[in-house]
Amino acid sequence: MLTDVQQRHAAKAFAEKWAGRGYEKGETHTFWIELLRTVLGVEYPESFISFETQVLLGHTSFIDAYIPETKVMIEQKGLHIDLDKPAKQSDGSLLTPYQQAKRYADELELSKKPRYIVVCNFKTFHIHDMEHPHAAPEVLQLADLSTEYYRLSFLTDLHKAHLKREMALSIQAGEIVGQLYDAILKQYHDPSAERTLKSLNMLCVRLVFCLYAEDAGIFGVKNQFHDYLQRFEPRDLRRALIDLFRVLNTREADRDPYLDEDLAAFPYVNGGLFAEADIEIPQFDAVGRTLLLEKASDNFNWSDISPTIFGAVFESTLNPETRRAGGMHYTSIENIHKVIDPLFLDDLRAELERSLSHKTIATRNKKLLALQDKLASLTFLDPACGSGNFLTETYLSLRRLENRILSAIYQDQAVLGLDDVIKVNINQFYGIEINDFAVTVAKTALWIAESQMMKATEDIVHRNLDFLPLKSYVNIVEANALRIDWNSVIPKEKLHYIMGNPPFVGGMYMDKEQKKDISDVFPGVNGVGEMDYVCAWYKKTADMIKATTIKSAFVSTNSICQGQQVITFWKYMFQNYNLQIDYAYETFTWNNEANGHAKVHCVIVGFSENDNTEKFKKLYDINNNCKLCKNISPYLTDSPTVFIESRSTPICNVSPIRFGSMPRDGGGFILSEDEKAELISQEPIAEKWIRNYIGAVEFLNNKKRYCLWLVNADPSEIKKCPTVLKRIAAVRDFRAASKAAGTRKFAETPTIFCQIAQPDSDYIIVPKTSSGKRLYIPLGFMNKNTIASDLVFLIPNGSLYEFGILCSQIHNAWVRVVAGRLKSDYRYSKDIVYNNFPWSEPTEAQKVAIEQTAQGILEARALYPDCSLADLYDETTMPPELRKAHQANDRAVMKAYGYAPTLTEPEIVADLMKRYQTLTKNYP
Repeated sequence: MLTDVQQRHAAKAFAEKWAGRGYEKGETHTFWIELLRTVLGVEYPESFISFETQVLLGHTSFIDAYIPETKVMIEQKGLHIDLDKPAKQSDGSLLTPYQQAKRYADELELSKKPRYIVVCNFKTFHIHDMEHPHAAPEVLQLADLSTEYYRLSFLTDLHKAHLKREMALSIQAGEIVGQLYDAILKQYHDPSAERTLKSLNMLCVRLVFCLYAEDAGIFGVKNQFHDYLQRFEPRDLRRALIDLFRVLNTREADRDPYLDEDLAAFPYVNGGLFAEADIEIPQFDAVGRTLLLEKASDNFNWSDISPTIFGAVFESTLNPETRRAGGMHYTSIENIHKVIDPLFLDDLRAELERSLSHKTIATRNKKLLALQDKLASLTFLDPACGSGNFLTETYLSLRRLENRILSAIYQDQAVLGLDDVIKVNINQFYGIEINDFAVTVAKTALWIAESQMMKATEDIVHRNLDFLPLKSYVNIVEANALRIDWNSVIPKEKLHYIMGNPPFVGGMYMDKEQKKDISDVFPGVNGVGEMDYVCAWYKKTADMIKATTIKSAFVSTNSICQGQQVITFWKYMFQNYNLQIDYAYETFTWNNEANGHAKVHCVIVGFSENDNTEKFKKLYDINNNCKLCKNISPYLTDSPTVFIESRSTPICNVSPIRFGSMPRDGGGFILSEDEKAELISQEPIAEKWIRNYIGAVEFLNNKKRYCLWLVNADPSEIKKCPTVLKRIAAVRDFRAASKAAGTRKFAETPTIFCQIAQPDSDYIIVPKTSSGKRLYIPLGFMNKNTIASDLVFLIPNGSLYEFGILCSQIHNAWVRVVAGRLKSDYRYSKDIVYNNFPWSEPTEAQKVAIEQTAQGILEARALYPDCSLADLYDETTMPPELRKAHQANDRAVMKAYGYAPTLTEPEIVADLMKRYQTLTKNYP
């Protein structure tokens, strides 16, 4: 797959190569094959596109090119052919190239009818979307291909191309709004006042609606808003806008009969958008006027923006917090569909296809109308809706299904005398949002979505539909979702689906108000302080769906399905509610920022009340591959619902693991390389107390640190070392000043670490935290004289066999599911991960084999003595000898567990969970 940079360079080279050339009969094949291969990244374009496909029109004709996979028909003409000019056909008719291609399309069987028709003359592409066969085509010039190559993505991926264009337009719109916002803000008397910011936000919403309305034809006359404002100088724009907003909020019958003719031509909008009369509007300067009339109006078409993306971009652009954070934020449409497709949309699409498959027209139409009524009956709640992107995309998706129904029933015929041709409406969508401005943006995004879909329906039924006046929309409520009864927004008896992506806030990062919120939602529950903020939405949802058929799904921080939170949160949920996980996405990166991509590691969990039916659940991996499961556990594994409880000793007969030693010294005992050398030069006697000191960072990155280890040191000798005494005093003072009573007590013994766990034997070292990008967590053997810090675990007397098991894919698979995470990094734990790990019972021969492969790992590392473990275990730079050694170790361990070599990691974890269940039944 080509990157954007590679595509841009390839498109530029392609455009330069084909500029000024193109012969229809001799170069059509070469042109399209090269375009598909070099610009769009199709590896074998010869098998992707077909040429000269026969079509019968009373005589045999030929389609120049056709792409079956994406249903694109191409009508190719020579370089100097006018694509808009009709030409005489063999039957004497005069047809434009598009009409010629459409005639071919009409003769194709239903399954082969094109979704797009492209007419091209080697320098211009006319792209006709057959969802709107009578609309003007999109035009793309070959000369612009280097910057607009993405507009041809539909040739290989229809959905992706449409989304890319919408995304680019919506982000560009957000940038325009941001510039306009900044220019107007400077004109206020008090730019930092709360009233100023609220007024400016509302002013921008109104301006955007007017800009959209004139481009989308809602106002009725092209450029009506622009032409009205153009009459005024900057100093008069303020009064012009005040007058316009008053008119837009007044019914025609109630308006001043002597109203200026240009103002009177504007329709009544209603919907509450222009109702608030006392917003503060400042004077405009020349910069603001130019931005509004030229950049925002003349040079940009608002009608094609994605309301789903733009709503979020718009709200983020005008939100002072996100502006300070440095960018516009949006949730990608692709990620929204990861939530809504398995939740309800996949089933509705399947039902539509089944309805369309009926050969009897009467039966088919009856089924289709019943499905349309079903679509219109569904209700949706997003209890953390923000700017409404989940609600907006859901509305658009349902209306697209409805338009397919209408298209199938009316088959491009004019529909007269039917007032309720559209049944799906925005009043089916409910939201709760704490930010007042986001509420306004969400409502506006839904109105824009409604307008766009109404235009699409008009093309199907061939009649004008009234969009204005707007219907008042009060279903999005401004409130703290964790302090409001959701039944007051929509009673649970009337609700079908709950969805969204509540705030991504970890337990340790919540502010005082958020901590109170979650404590109030989970009164008296142990461990609530460790839960992520999103857990409160799950609890409120569980209350809502109890004894109903409501289905729900949330995007969540992945930590709720890992480590201790599975016990504190999910165990509580399963014990107190009759729940089942219907589908889930394993950990993936949730990109939600237009500039810079703020990466959050997330999961999606779809859940409902357990209906005790034998129905397969869907588990999606990071590549969107779906696995059907009998049960999905809270760890998001295909396994029984088990909870890995904290345990103080290993569940199997293996060496115990423990923490390293904790200094709590304020740095008094710790020495750098230079500090060590200086201390020895000043006080040579101190050398015998200096030990190598190792934590996770030092172990993984070959960093050298040292510590003063004064266990059993002779006090009389210590007194001879002023520098050592000074360090001991610093340790004592640090501990004595601590707010923790336990630490203050250790001020009485300032010569030693607070907690000493150093073994009198060599040991296996396990870093507490390790990069989640590694396939294997690096472990190692340490000499007993190297002091292990509390940032690692150690296994005294750990054997080569145990090292081999812990280094294996099997143990690492267990870690990936059971361990907690710090962002995406593994957080190893002794009580959850190690002590609960189900070890195999190998034969003596299998044990020897694992010892040999474990030794092979150590020998492979030794080939690179100057490399750190971080270098060796980077998936990009791992040496082949080390990878082969690990693979050999994996095979030996798999054999000891009785696993087939082809067993996948999810299958391994599922079996380990079953072994854990068996072991815990017999464990005291």
